[in-house]
Amino acid sequence: MGSAIHVQQREPIAEIDPNLYGHFAEHLGRCIYGGLWVGEDDRVPTEDGVRMDTIELLADLDMPVLRWPGGCFADDYHWEDGIGPREERPTRRNAFWTQGRADIPEEPNEFGTEEFMRVCDLLDAEPYLAANLGSGSPGEAADWLEYCNYDGDTELANRRAENGSEEPHDVKFWGVGNENWGCGGRMSPEQYAEEFRRFATYLRSVDGLLSEEDVELVSVGHIHDDWNRKFLDALSECASFTEGPYDLMEHMSVHRYYEAGSDTDFDDEEYFRLLARSRKVGGDVDNAVDALSIYAPESDISIVVDEWGVWHPEATNTNGLEQENTVRDAISAAGVFDDLHERADVVAMANIAQTVNVLQCLVQTDEDDAWPTPTYHVFDLYEGHAGGTALDTVVDTDEREVEDEPYDVPLVSASASEHDEEIYVTLSNRALESEDVTLTLDDDGATVRDSAVLFADTDVEAYSRKDNAEAFAPQEIDVEATGDGTFEVTVPASSVVALTVDV
Repeated sequence: MGSAIHVQQREPIAEIDPNLYGHFAEHLGRCIYGGLWVGEDDRVPTEDGVRMDTIELLADLDMPVLRWPGGCFADDYHWEDGIGPREERPTRRNAFWTQGRADIPEEPNEFGTEEFMRVCDLLDAEPYLAANLGSGSPGEAADWLEYCNYDGDTELANRRAENGSEEPHDVKFWGVGNENWGCGGRMSPEQYAEEFRRFATYLRSVDGLLSEEDVELVSVGHIHDDWNRKFLDALSECASFTEGPYDLMEHMSVHRYYEAGSDTDFDDEEYFRLLARSRKVGGDVDNAVDALSIYAPESDISIVVDEWGVWHPEATNTNGLEQENTVRDAISAAGVFDDLHERADVVAMANIAQTVNVLQCLVQTDEDDAWPTPTYHVFDLYEGHAGGTALDTVVDTDEREVEDEPYDVPLVSASASEHDEEIYVTLSNRALESEDVTLTLDDDGATVRDSAVLFADTDVEAYSRKDNAEAFAPQEIDVEATGDGTFEVTVPASSVVALTVDV
């Protein structure tokens, strides 16, 4: 019978923060070493040791924000190990991950704060640093903020200048720990509340006196809403003699990974099961918002989904969490973006895991070349929403029931945003056969100016390799205007479409 999409132009949700299309790079596998950083290796073009073929691909996405150095790595990372002359930096343990594809849990610290800032400069991306709450101290975290942001005459500011950066880095986003309910110390929510209060207090004091940048702090949340509620309750209790305990944070984070079957060898049921599980990202946001509405109803704390994506069983610590990146994975990412757009009023940032070579990466590399994955193309398509106003989008479509999952799978998912005098619409057909879709806008004089489709002639099991990467690039698609702001398009099986509509 087909599907129908109605974009309600008179029902704005909120501005879509460009940071929803953020990224995440951890000292893990070949994400940093071999992916972003190659040092003196001259087999590929470099600038100051940074791998430029990777940078050029990522720069084309207008990357808004990049989170570093972890992840679990962050909560055993001591930032002073990664500054100063590289030949003098110590090799330390990597307590959680191995580097490259070899099972070697060592960190050479060749890539540190200044190298990361150079990557952000090349990408024109906002840096987002995760401070070590697990094995570090509040003083160490405050020192890092001072080193990065103070424009004055302290030892740390002078050391930054000696390391080549006279001007402050003006780091705005600071994570106060990472997954401290797990790899970051296996803390109870009450214990994390105590530690968060200490760390945030010192980071806040440095921000208030030493930093020109308005710093925004991100607390560690959980996909279990009971943990979030206990954390927020305990934070109030341990700050009972001060004003506004929830003023210590601007954001609370949640992480969600999902999988179903193998990365490339999956059946139809597993195809839909993965899409059903990807819908949990939106549910996690709702649960975190519900907890905040109970304990901090007067606050404007927003949600940051700073780790999300597909984690297949093939990605293990012994292979650097590498997995094949298929069309199925990319289609799941499109659906996650639709869910985040629907919640644009409460979500301030999202960071897919991870940027290069690891998990649901956007770029893959070998010793000589870099190439984009199918998920890269979804990011490229969806970033047309960045900075626009999300519009309420009603989708009338069949759903695929998935046994033992809390969410079914709408066969068509969509979102729309308004930019001046145009509407940008993205939709994905998750069905395994083509679908006739009718799109209706409130403006009778609307016209489609541009249209594109991803994966029109590509199997859902297809994955990116150096020799086939161009096959996943967008193509044109025919759209028929039927009058009164209505359009019809036949959307290929398992594909993603974008339409630019003048109104």
